[in-house]
Amino acid sequence: MSDPTPPREPQAALAQRDQLVDARRRPQTPADSAARSEFAGFYETTMPRLVVFVLRHGADIHEAREAAQAAFAQAWERWESIEHPHAWLRTVAFRQLLRLRERPEGPLADTEERPGGVCPVERIELGAQEKLVLKVLAGLPMQQRRAFAWTFDGFTPQETAEALKTTPEAVRQNLARARKSLKQAWETMKEDHQ
Repeated sequence: MSDPTPPREPQAALAQRDQLVDARRRPQTPADSAARSEFAGFYETTMPRLVVFVLRHGADIHEAREAAQAAFAQAWERWESIEHPHAWLRTVAFRQLLRLRERPEGPLADTEERPGGVCPVERIELGAQEKLVLKVLAGLPMQQRRAFAWTFDGFTPQETAEALKTTPEAVRQNLARARKSLKQAWETMKEDHQ
């Protein structure tokens, strides 16, 4: 007669399997000081541009800052495994913006300033033209805003199409429509100031 209980794994095999499971769950934050320094430099130069990228999607400054910061927090956890950080951050920041807009509005809590210098976001200064562009973009359909934001940040139509899961032709078409709207708004503003 055979024993109905399955054979037990040896303790060493169980421990090794548990370590593998733990390693998969563990964030891959920058392990050495060089990687942490690289991330800090990347944050310093990229954070303001990422905030403006989110602004181009019709976000207000608070939404843009929160979405960009959340994207960087996720990047920190995966830094050593991200292959294309500029595109990855933009994709994650956009998703964060959508999540922000889905959650119920709550009161804003005052937060005290923490030591450590000035956040790179504080250095963002928008001129009158940029404010006009953001205002016009906020009124455009989302696909036009997205095509404009990615293209303005230096991505090709092919790269933008891959990130947005569409075709380069659709990106070019949405970009052309966004530019047309911007040009019309610019002409109207010039006429109003004459």
